[in-house]
Amino acid sequence: MTTFKDQTNTGGKLKLAEILEIFAAGGEGLPLRFTAYDGSSAGPEDAPVGLNLLTPRGTTYLATAPGDLGLARAYVSGDLEAYGVHPGDPYELLAALAHKLNFRRPSARTLAQIIRSIGVERLKPIAPPPQEALPRWRRIAEGLRHSKSRDAEVIHHHYDVSNRFYELVLGPSMTYTCAAYPDPDATLEEAQENKYRLVFEKLRLKEGDRLLDVGCGWGGMVRYAARRGVRTIGATLSAEQAAWAQHKIAEEGLSELAEVRHSDYRDVTETGFDAVSSIGMTEHIGVANYPAYFGFLRSKMRTGALLLNHCITRPNNRSGPTAGGFIDRYVFPDGELTGSGRIITEMQDVGGLEVLHEENLRMNYSLTLRDWCRNLVENWDEAVAEVGLPTAKVWGLYMAGSRLGFETNVVQLHQVLAVKLDSRGNDGGLPLRPWWQA
Repeated sequence: MTTFKDQTNTGGKLKLAEILEIFAAGGEGLPLRFTAYDGSSAGPEDAPVGLNLLTPRGTTYLATAPGDLGLARAYVSGDLEAYGVHPGDPYELLAALAHKLNFRRPSARTLAQIIRSIGVERLKPIAPPPQEALPRWRRIAEGLRHSKSRDAEVIHHHYDVSNRFYELVLGPSMTYTCAAYPDPDATLEEAQENKYRLVFEKLRLKEGDRLLDVGCGWGGMVRYAARRGVRTIGATLSAEQAAWAQHKIAEEGLSELAEVRHSDYRDVTETGFDAVSSIGMTEHIGVANYPAYFGFLRSKMRTGALLLNHCITRPNNRSGPTAGGFIDRYVFPDGELTGSGRIITEMQDVGGLEVLHEENLRMNYSLTLRDWCRNLVENWDEAVAEVGLPTAKVWGLYMAGSRLGFETNVVQLHQVLAVKLDSRGNDGGLPLRPWWQA
């Protein structure tokens, strides 16, 4: 029987599974089962998870966009099928790919044979699935990055999917940010409530205070604070988020204290707030815009007011801010991440802000994503009916992959607390040590 090694020596035509084995360091220890439409297969027959390449179009996606973007295109379009996992939570498959599969670049001679085997026509780019956003260069050409109109467009791409879909995934809290688990067995709802409690206490809020919550989402922090007597304004660029939040505020009888505006945070004219919360917002700002962002937030604060910034970060301050192909094109167009050190530096360099405390909630986000995926699996049929199979698959892939990223320290989640000082360095009389319960 001729093996792929024999064929690479003789120049014979390679099967698709043989090509995978070449890229996967000879196929030794392949952690999954791979089958293809040409009848070939690779990997252990009893592997618990696997991939099935169904069409030549899938080969084109994989060949023209190597890496996560090509895999996503083939998977979302239905040309690459995963088995052994639920599409709402393909975590086990992604973990196998990340932990056990090491790709290598073949020799030029072998690459030439691979091209002959799949056909030159497979190297001609084709239109991606309609769920994919424009490439970054097109977005730059068609609009100024992080202008108000451009930011509104990218927020619409991600957040205006369907309020019902988000209810199915996020649960009753409708909170699309990292929860804070008081213990590993806590429910998602308990953890989200605990996160809002933690933010509220860090900001030293009390009845009669005024809070500005920028990028407020569906108004979870706004309503939490209002239920405790704090007058709160929230701003979101998502029309669907604002409508949902406004309805919920009225339903809970909080209209005298809580307001959610469908607006850019830069359009908030009020000042003198006792506290400002930025929860899951900085990821959308753009690293180059941090000075202006933190400067704007400082301008909204009275002397002695507190600012809490809660956002996803990189594990170091050296990596470039741009997201990978799949995240940038399917999840967060224009999203950028940097290290917590860069965020602290930018807050300090604004002037007049003193950083008091920071903490990393990385593993809490892994648990949050685990629970979101669990919700998606449990509500899969309704979710697919609401947004369509391709979009539901994007979310399962994105959340399971993100869970893996937090577990393996590819990304982190940091909360940074700062106070606005007066011209003489007074902080308004804060306690000498942290005043909140962890």
